[in-house]
Amino acid sequence: QVLLVESGGGEVQAGGSLTLSCAASGRTFSTNGMGWFRQAPGKEREFVATISGNGQRTYYADSVKGRFTISRDNAKNTVYLRMNGLKPEDTAVYYCAAVRTYSYSSTSSEYNYWGQGTQVTVSS
Repeated sequence: QVLLVESGGGEVQAGGSLTLSCAASGRTFSTNGMGWFRQAPGKEREFVATISGNGQRTYYADSVKGRFTISRDNAKNTVYLRMNGLKPEDTAVYYCAAVRTYSYSSTSSEYNYWGQGTQVTVSS
């Protein structure tokens, strides 16, 4: 059984930082691109960041560029999202997902495995 399990969410004040982790089990994802998405209450799920299989290429949503950093440790089968300078509008459930291929993608339909999500709440 393939599982992606996110952790590291919580409540933080505006300007603070959090690091999310996504641990994969059931198979190795070192040959898959990985990504983070988020969904705020009453809004559609949106792309946040993605990283290629070897970690050499990354791509970010404009709303988080310069504040968030995606990385991965293939030896640990884990992907991270370091979030700095958090804003109240970053409040959402954050989901980790695996791309069907080696490349990275900002399109949710290209992902075939999803985690259950972790809540991030940023207070003003």
